[in-house]
Amino acid sequence: MNMSMRRRRAARPGMSGRRLLKAQGALAGGLVVAVLVKEFPGIVRELRIYRMTGGLRARRRYP
Repeated sequence: MNMSMRRRRAARPGMSGRRLLKAQGALAGGLVVAVLVKEFPGIVRELRIYRMTGGLRARRRYP
């Protein structure tokens, strides 16, 4: 049995570790982007309320 035959048998079909890691990173990044896009209107609304109440300068008015 020559070496090339052994190497061919040892290689498993499927995804390599690097490809799997890239796929997981892409999935996680997509999930983060989706959550940010979904929550963006609420974040903008909260920032407007924060600015209307005075922000950091309003400590004395709103304990």
